[in-house]
Amino acid sequence: MAVSIYQLGYKKLSQVIFEWQAADRASLLALFIVMEVSTHWLWCLYVWLRQDIFSTYVDMELLYPVWLGVTVMGLFFWWMVGHLSQIKDDNKRLHQWQIVLILVYSVYISIVILVMGHSSLVSGVSLVGGAMLGMMLVRRRYIWNAFIGQVLLILLVATVPYLGVSLPSLRQLTITSIPSGAYSYMTYSEMMSLENAITSSIFQNGMLSWDSIDEMRRSSAFFWRSTHIYLALPKAIFMIYVFRTLLFMLDNSKAEILQHANQDGLTQLINRRHGLTKMRQKLLATTNPQDHSVILLDLDLFKSINDNYGHEIGDQVLKEIAEVLTETLADNSIISRYGGEEFLVMLPNTSHSQAMKTAEKLRYEIACHAIQVNDNFSFNITASLGLYTLSFAELMLIRQECKSNEPCKTMQKPMVRQKIKLRANTKSLPAVELPNDICQRMISIADKALYKAKDRGRNQVVSANELIEADNVVETLYVI
Repeated sequence: MAVSIYQLGYKKLSQVIFEWQAADRASLLALFIVMEVSTHWLWCLYVWLRQDIFSTYVDMELLYPVWLGVTVMGLFFWWMVGHLSQIKDDNKRLHQWQIVLILVYSVYISIVILVMGHSSLVSGVSLVGGAMLGMMLVRRRYIWNAFIGQVLLILLVATVPYLGVSLPSLRQLTITSIPSGAYSYMTYSEMMSLENAITSSIFQNGMLSWDSIDEMRRSSAFFWRSTHIYLALPKAIFMIYVFRTLLFMLDNSKAEILQHANQDGLTQLINRRHGLTKMRQKLLATTNPQDHSVILLDLDLFKSINDNYGHEIGDQVLKEIAEVLTETLADNSIISRYGGEEFLVMLPNTSHSQAMKTAEKLRYEIACHAIQVNDNFSFNITASLGLYTLSFAELMLIRQECKSNEPCKTMQKPMVRQKIKLRANTKSLPAVELPNDICQRMISIADKALYKAKDRGRNQVVSANELIEADNVVETLYVI
C-alpha cells in the first residue's frame, strides 16, 4: 500500500504499528526522512535567495555541492518510499533494503551535522528521536547498530579538528582578528563563545536599540543558532507528537487488554476470575461492622433451551439475564458470570434479611422477563438461587484465627461440618490476611443452598444461613 502524510493521525498511526506489514512501516519511515530532508533543502534555498546577506558567514562555494547532495538524497529517499512498500513477499530483500535505508540516512545526517557546524541540539534530537522512531517501524537490531555507528561518527567529528584535520563546514567565522583557518580547530561551543562575546559588544549600556537589533539579526552567531533551532525543533516537535500518540495507544491498549482479561465476552459482565478478585478485595477492606452476602444463581433447565431452540437463543438468554441482573441490583453489587448458566453476585455491606429481599426480587424479575425469540414467539425462564451471608462477627473470627495461626494463609486445616458460633463483640479490627480460598468457601456454602433450591422444585431462593441454623449439614469456613 502507498503511504502518505495522512498516516500521522492517531488511528492511522495505531494501524501502522500494530497492523501494517513490515514493508509498509519501512516505507513510512522513508517518508518521514523525506520530510526531514525537505527542511534541509528549503534552508539551502533560503540561504541562496539571501546570499547577499548570508554569504559573509556561509561558505557559498560549499553550499552548492551540499544543496546538490541534499537534493539527490531527497530523491533517493522519495524513491525508497514507493520501492519499500512494494517489497512484501521477499523478506530477505526487504531486510537488505532496510539496512540500505538506515545506513544511507545515518551517513547523511552525520554529514549534515558536520557541515552545518556541530551542534549538541541537532545531534541529540537526531540520535535519540531518530533512533526511537526507527525502532517503532523497522527491525530494532538495525536501528541499534545504526545508533552506535552515529554516536561514533559524531565523536569523530568532534575530536578530529584537535588532531590537525580540517573538516568541511558551511560555517564561516566572522572574526577578522583570529588567524585564518583557526576556526577549524574550534568546536561549535568554542566558536559560539567567541561570537557571543563579540555580539555582546553590540549592546549599548546593556540596552537594545533598533540599530543593535538589526546588527544582531545579521550576526553570524544569531544566524547559526537560528539554523540549528530550525533543524532540530520541527523534528523534536514531530517526535514528541509521535510518542504522545504512542502513549495514548499504550493507554488504550492497556485498558482494552484489561477489559478482555476481566470481562466475559458474551454477557459483558466481569468474568469469574475478576469477580473473585473484587470479592476478596471487599472482604480485605472491611474494617467496620458490615455483613457481606453472596448469591449463586443458576438458570433452570437451561440445557433444554439450547437443545430446543439452539445455542444462539441460549446466548440471547444469557445476555438478557445479565441485563436483568445489572438493572435490578445496586451499583455497588459485584456481578460476574461464574460459568455456563451460573452467575455470582456479591452484595457488600448487606445483611442477611436485606440480601434475601434482593434475591427474591431478582428471582421474580427473571421469572417475569420474557425472552423474545421472534415476533410470534417468546418464552420465560426461571432461576434457582443459593444465598449465604458472612457476618462481620464471623469475618473477625476468621481474621483472628489467621492472625494467630500461620497455616491459615494456606488453610490446610480440614473442613469441619458444624454450626458456627458467633461472638457478641463486633468491634472493628485492622485488616489482616484472610485465607486464600475464603471466597471459594463462601461460594461453596451458597452452592449447597442452590442445590437445595433445585431439589425443592427450582425457581426459589434458599438461604445457607437458615440451613445452618436448622442444623443442616453445611460446610463451614473454619473451626472455632
